[in-house]
Amino acid sequence: MNNNYRPVGFGGGFLSFPPVIKNLLIINGVVFFFQILLDNTIEGRIFLNKWLALNPININGYIDWPFNFQIWQLITYQFMHGGFSHILFNMFALWMFGSSIENVFGSKKFLIFYLLAGISAGLLHLFVSPLLGGVPALTIGASGSVYGVLIAYALFFPDNLIFLYFLIPVKAKYLIGFLIVIEFLAVDSASSGVAHLAHLGGALFGFLYIMFDKNSYVELKNVFKRSYFYKSTSKSQKKMFDNIAGTFRRNTNVDEANYYDINSKDESEVTQAEIDEILDKISQSGYQNLTEREKKILFQASKKMK
Repeated sequence: MNNNYRPVGFGGGFLSFPPVIKNLLIINGVVFFFQILLDNTIEGRIFLNKWLALNPININGYIDWPFNFQIWQLITYQFMHGGFSHILFNMFALWMFGSSIENVFGSKKFLIFYLLAGISAGLLHLFVSPLLGGVPALTIGASGSVYGVLIAYALFFPDNLIFLYFLIPVKAKYLIGFLIVIEFLAVDSASSGVAHLAHLGGALFGFLYIMFDKNSYVELKNVFKRSYFYKSTSKSQKKMFDNIAGTFRRNTNVDEANYYDINSKDESEVTQAEIDEILDKISQSGYQNLTEREKKILFQASKKMK
């Protein structure tokens, strides 16, 4: 994996962008253009706020708000923005980080991920913000969806370098982790005019989606799996893995562990190389993806350690 970040499609022009990223940029740009036109009239502004922006949920009239929440607003609000700087930063982040995630997921899956992140962001903001004393207000912007994309990038490419202000190299996991911490700290700043809960909602969805998606392979999953596997092993197995750990080095380009007909082998024929290959496979896809033969090899090796 290349640890120096270079946006996908950079240097190839707009036409080289992944299709969903390209279309999202176009749609957001077109909607923003019509926002500018409609904002010049009272009727246009009422139309945008009433039908397309995300309105607070008016439960039994307890919220004094002129417009009603509509279910489709959970989608439409994602394509509206409050100003040029708002859309600029959101679309720049979407292009910068989303291109890589679309290539990982594929276009259809990425689009679903992006929209669901925005929906989750809107729902968390709608239901939790009133509990924290938030002032009822319209919510617009793609930030919740973008934060889902940011989390996905941090999980898939944690060690990629991002050049902050084009000068300072920072690993993705540290920069994006810092942004999430800032959002947590800013949740109570209701007067800021920023829906921090929506950002956290998108980020939370992105994290849970990837951690529970069987087709998403990220290092953090392997950390959890190795930790669980280590705790569930016997003392002799733990000793074996501790001895191997000093010389084991993860290689992201290793081949799949070979299949061995261990039924035709003696225990003494289980080699260190075979153990290393199996541990590589555990690091890549988890213990549960080992074949029965590979599990038996580990069992044989643990017997030899007794």
